[in-house]
Amino acid sequence: MLRKIQQFFDKLSETEHPVLTEKDKQLAACALMLEVAAIDDNFGEPELNILAEEMQKQFSLDDETRSELIELAHTAQADAASLHQFTSLIHKHCEPQDKFQLLVGMWRIAFADDHLDKYEEHIIRKVAELLYIRHSDFIRAKKLAKI
Repeated sequence: MLRKIQQFFDKLSETEHPVLTEKDKQLAACALMLEVAAIDDNFGEPELNILAEEMQKQFSLDDETRSELIELAHTAQADAASLHQFTSLIHKHCEPQDKFQLLVGMWRIAFADDHLDKYEEHIIRKVAELLYIRHSDFIRAKKLAKI
């Protein structure tokens, strides 16, 4: 599995303007959502369920593909030195609406256990800044996720 993740980042670093495949985009988005789930050291069933729902909603994945992607993203997220390797890919290759939906998904994961931890909010704010999402959209995503 580590070899797959290394190949993913090696492939992206080989060219100045890498082409981001749909699977690459899914992996980066999933890793960012996992970051929110794990940041408060309380990664449980509610967060995992919302993560799976968000991956289904945003990417229409079958159960097997979704499970494999979550496992791969978990390893990538754990091995990542910073958020930048994921956010830079998404910022360069995704539409504003995709970025916004990612943010909504991150907020939904943060609210999954009915407690918004300060670290969860901080990481979502940082991702929003790295994706150049306006503060008004940051707030709008938060409100949408609470519904």
